[in-house]
Amino acid sequence: MRFPNPHTLEQIATIINTKFVGPADFQVLGMNEIHVIQQGEIVFVDHPKYYDKALSSRASVVLINKEVECPEGKALLISDDPFRDFNKLSTYFKPFIKSTSSISESAKIGEGTVIQPNVFIGNNVTIGKDCRIHSNVSIYDNCVIGDNVSIHAGTVLGADAFYYKNRPEGFDKLISCGRVVLEDNVDLGALCTIDKGVTGDTTIGKGSKLDNQVHVGHDTVIGKKCLIASQTGIAGCVIIEDEVTIWGQVGTNSGITIGAKAVIMGQTGVTKSVAGGKSYFGTPIEESREKLKQLAYVKKIPEIIEKLKE
Repeated sequence: MRFPNPHTLEQIATIINTKFVGPADFQVLGMNEIHVIQQGEIVFVDHPKYYDKALSSRASVVLINKEVECPEGKALLISDDPFRDFNKLSTYFKPFIKSTSSISESAKIGEGTVIQPNVFIGNNVTIGKDCRIHSNVSIYDNCVIGDNVSIHAGTVLGADAFYYKNRPEGFDKLISCGRVVLEDNVDLGALCTIDKGVTGDTTIGKGSKLDNQVHVGHDTVIGKKCLIASQTGIAGCVIIEDEVTIWGQVGTNSGITIGAKAVIMGQTGVTKSVAGGKSYFGTPIEESREKLKQLAYVKKIPEIIEKLKE
């Protein structure tokens, strides 16, 4: 997420009441998670296991809970609770704004688009031309929808990321202030749920088609011309490259990549990244031909046992 205007390191430190290491006028352009961080932005880290990754990332400012040596060209914000202070910045720069109507006055809706009854469209939503939004769809703030998109009844765009910190008193939620972006010619079935990015975008690429009851987690990027069948659950921060086919009741781990033109057969658990151009099946996932051979061998076990008894 980029700030509306550049801020100085001192200004950011004042907002969250922390010490800083670096020039007071060090320019800060935004904030982001580490997998999408860009130069000029703040990343947070609160566990020693990830210190090196954060400090060597593209981030210009590291919000950290320990005083460490500051890498050249970067700055630090020293906080006793980086998770809390990252949330403070999210709230400061992208506060929740209450809607006062079913279709916000700040929403932009293109020519030829049809909005059916009982649709909610939040603040600063952009919808392109010739779209069809069916009844009881909810489109949260800041979503971006291209041209010729269809969204069927009961689908929700822009719900919060499923991202929590486990504290002694309970789970603390990481505030989501990203977006959902649907490119041109995307079709979403009924009762799909597409979560917004924490600070970036959850994106569904041009021409992709999702069946009913598909869930897409935060910051996931789905490529062009993908087909995803019903009851598939895609975790956060997944990359699905172009022309991937995913059949029904597939589930994925977070942070994995599915290569272009891969085919994931039904009820597969995508537990790791897989290369494109191949067919996969099973949990844990393997190439489908190999997995089906293994299942055929398993069926022969009773026969083998009987022969051993003879």
